[in-house]
Amino acid sequence: MSNKWRAQPEIEAVADAAGLTPDELHHLFRRWAGLTPKAFMQALTLDHAKRLLADSASVLDAALDSGLSGPGRLHDLFVTHEAMSPGEWKAGGAGMTLRYGFHPSPFGIAVVITTTRGLAGLGFADPGQEQIALADMQRRWPRATYEHDNEGTSAIARRIFDAKLWRADQPLRVVLIGTDFEVRVWDALLKVPMGSATTYSNIAARLQKPSAARAVGAAVGKNPVSFVVPCHRVLGKSGELTGYHWGITRKQAMLGWETGRVPHGHA
Repeated sequence: MSNKWRAQPEIEAVADAAGLTPDELHHLFRRWAGLTPKAFMQALTLDHAKRLLADSASVLDAALDSGLSGPGRLHDLFVTHEAMSPGEWKAGGAGMTLRYGFHPSPFGIAVVITTTRGLAGLGFADPGQEQIALADMQRRWPRATYEHDNEGTSAIARRIFDAKLWRADQPLRVVLIGTDFEVRVWDALLKVPMGSATTYSNIAARLQKPSAARAVGAAVGKNPVSFVVPCHRVLGKSGELTGYHWGITRKQAMLGWETGRVPHGHA
């Protein structure tokens, strides 16, 4: 459905394609996203994206200026983060033990990677593609030792995807492993509240590097902790839902899912 939003298909046609009745589709969407199928589709339109950027500008400016999260964070995943040292990053993870597991999520199978200091990686896979997604993540820290630990990573997976567990007094610990510039970009992404959006050029301006939009885009694309560090909230300047490392359909699903979790999103 998400890749057909330009055509605005009728709900009956979408239900038929999914092998469901319209009522079943309606209930499925309400349970998954907190939105009706129609409201979900509206959340993916270019007009909605443009409004999101316009409405987000002042909220985001205030959040970045103060160094605090914007008011939308009341409905968001709470995160505390630290950066690995440049030496640890340059060493490609040598001497680090990373534990990984595969867990269900609202956006497909989640590849969760942790250190003793917190969440270090989050990627996504379709069924049967788990090892490909894991290899993608492992290339980021090629010299680390990896141990499969589904049980040990399951609590963090639940903490990420179950909104009932999003608590300010128990923030999710995240470790960012990248260059200094990449970590600064990822830190800026963490300040984009749920239900808001920004652009590559806006982040570049906020980092006082207004000509570095392309470099910002590269750093966004290398974000190793997808969803938690919300690179899916970065849009093209015109509101276009530009590329996403784990697939544009997944990006659309995340934006629609989040729309149902902020006060103005309950349509």
